[in-house]
Amino acid sequence: MSAAIFAAAFLFLAGLAGAADPEAGGEKAQVCVACHGPGGNSSNPAVPSISGQPAQFISTALFMFRGGDRKDPQMSPMAANLSNDDINNLAAYFSAQIPAPPAHDTRPENLRAGSALANKLNCTQCHNRNLRGQQHIPRIAGQQFEYLRAQLRGFRAGTRADFDGNMTSAAQAVGEKDLEVLADYLAGLAPR
Repeated sequence: MSAAIFAAAFLFLAGLAGAADPEAGGEKAQVCVACHGPGGNSSNPAVPSISGQPAQFISTALFMFRGGDRKDPQMSPMAANLSNDDINNLAAYFSAQIPAPPAHDTRPENLRAGSALANKLNCTQCHNRNLRGQQHIPRIAGQQFEYLRAQLRGFRAGTRADFDGNMTSAAQAVGEKDLEVLADYLAGLAPR
């Protein structure tokens, strides 16, 4: 997706966010529970938890799945028929949900190394100093380990959609060992 098209769509969706109806989003979200878990708290290691994610991030992700710029065998068909109202209502609902404490226990040796990597690779610059996301950038603290690892590998390989190129660029510098340490560290952080 070109940056201009994305920016226009982002501003359009963000403009509608003020009119979002979390209650309607909760009703629409019932189908999401099958994969993302109750309230968006996934227990499936390969599926992200979306509870407490920034609303702009959720709406942007759904918009990208709907438009085909981000592809996933489960999400692409789910998002294909969502209206802009649906997208914003779902974003309002899931962003208001309380993330569950992480089920992942970071290996003790990765606590310091993971923190150092998060700072060195500027994760804290975009994802916020506590790695809980902001605006259109997701919360990665307390996210599923397998999901984090797969996404980082996808960014590094250039197979994961990245509308501005920042993640693809950042992931190029991460070797497999550091990628494992970083995913282990992030998965064990408190999401709120």
